[in-house]
Amino acid sequence: MRAAVRAARESSAVRARPLAAACFVALAGLAAGPAAAQWSLVDRTAEAGLDFVHFNGMSGALYFVEMVGAGAALLDYDGDGDLDLYAVQGAMLGDHPIAAAVFPPRHPLPLTDRLYRNDLYAAPDGRPRLVFADVTERAGIDATGYGQGVTAADFDNDGLPDVYVTNFGPNQLLRNAGDGTFRTADTARGGVTDWSVSAASVDFDRDGWLDLYVTNYVDYRLATHKQCRSEVGTEDYCGPLAYPPAADALYRNRGDGTFEDVSAASGVGAVAGSTLGVVSGDFDADGWPDFYAANDQVPNFLWLNQRDGTFRDEAILAGAAVNAAGQPEASMGVVAADLDGSGGEDLLVTHLTKETNTLYLGDGSGFFSDATQRSGLGRPSFRYTGFGVAALDFDNDGQLDLAVANGAVRRIEEQVRAGDPHPLAEPNLLFRNVGAGSFEDVSAGAGAAFSDLEVSRGIAAGDVDNDGDPDFVITNNAGPARLVVDETVSGNHWLGVRALRGGGRSDALGALVRVETARGASAHRVRTDGSYVSARDPRVQAGLGAEGPLALRLTWPSGARATYRSPPVDRYLTLWRQAEGR
Repeated sequence: MRAAVRAARESSAVRARPLAAACFVALAGLAAGPAAAQWSLVDRTAEAGLDFVHFNGMSGALYFVEMVGAGAALLDYDGDGDLDLYAVQGAMLGDHPIAAAVFPPRHPLPLTDRLYRNDLYAAPDGRPRLVFADVTERAGIDATGYGQGVTAADFDNDGLPDVYVTNFGPNQLLRNAGDGTFRTADTARGGVTDWSVSAASVDFDRDGWLDLYVTNYVDYRLATHKQCRSEVGTEDYCGPLAYPPAADALYRNRGDGTFEDVSAASGVGAVAGSTLGVVSGDFDADGWPDFYAANDQVPNFLWLNQRDGTFRDEAILAGAAVNAAGQPEASMGVVAADLDGSGGEDLLVTHLTKETNTLYLGDGSGFFSDATQRSGLGRPSFRYTGFGVAALDFDNDGQLDLAVANGAVRRIEEQVRAGDPHPLAEPNLLFRNVGAGSFEDVSAGAGAAFSDLEVSRGIAAGDVDNDGDPDFVITNNAGPARLVVDETVSGNHWLGVRALRGGGRSDALGALVRVETARGASAHRVRTDGSYVSARDPRVQAGLGAEGPLALRLTWPSGARATYRSPPVDRYLTLWRQAEGR
């Protein structure tokens, strides 16, 4: 493990010179520079002052829960136009004193989730500079549970993102007060003994209020902790089959500050699946939001929206429940995106060592085929256990590339013999999209984020420096978060879109952005969900290659459509529809 990075510092000079997207019709971006062939992904963690270190509360007892989390969210909590960071924290487990922790906490006690404000500014040379300031106490963040995941969404339609944290124990909803602070709301909580992992926010009933899908893993309590063993007979972490599976939860937003638990009525809670990851999308192209749930060691769910408040699992018939060999896998993370340029939503699901990650290509009508073997994604992932995943166009060539966060769940014998107290470390993976659903492994030479051995879990993706290419934060279990900034100079153009509902207030999660150029079209869903235990930038950032866009077609969550001819390039556009939402 590398030493913790230095503490974030406030700077009046930084605050006086903000570099942030404005909030009206067109937002200025930084134009692309001269062409260069190689990607440049740079770890800016220390330089930006991001000092978050995750604490997992391990004491040597090998509690199942201690190695599963935790994640992070990129969100603009203060409405200044740049992405801030919410990092989920753990706690001490069992009756052990905190002094018994294998890795002492690196943050003040009592431990809580941490919020970092992005004080992005323009340096004298005109380039963006990132500075993250820890504003946890100032923002009133009081989230002291054993955190797992987080999603960010505007649940009360006031124009600012709220935060929902999943925990081993009761979940927590933090309302954005609009004055730089958050307040805990006693709504949409999980049960006391629930173990929730990931969450997705979308308006599933199209009533103008964002609802909430929460994944629940297994019925595990410290009091029922079992001792499990590895393949060679040594003590090891248990897997999900050692405990009863749990059913997921669906909460309907009533629009009055409360949520109704419709898990049973909707059908989502009717079957247990040991779910770890979830992503929303319109997988059958009927205009209504669906959910895909990644289940550990059992068939995955494809919950298709029946438009009457209920969902039906069609994963088996759709070809997305198991792999091509008919086997369920240890699904953890999931991303939905147009990975082959066909215009439909495809799925990439991360899995356990010796399983390979699985690529399901969608035909746009709700059916999928396992294209893992011919995609080039199988062999490189065979040796590792994948968790977080992000589909990002690092060189803005119009094709989505892939970043995968890896970290084992069974102790690696070589690391055990070397005396590593947390022997689950693996390198992450980076794939370049070479077209038609094919990828090449370009991890070698991609920098420290893809060569260092860490226990990586979540990936929160977004344009952190507002320069028109994707950046991301990797969270590490019992380790520091990593801020990876894309500094590739490709010469390619890009187009950014922030789609808002309610007359220009809240992000229109679920909207579909289609960008057309002379070479073809690319489709992008407005979402914050996917990956694993993490939330992404709700803005769409589409690479254009050398082309300029001929048209931008936007389908709003209500089904209404709008077309914008010849939109400007190398800019973020803010678009809204007055009738969307309330």
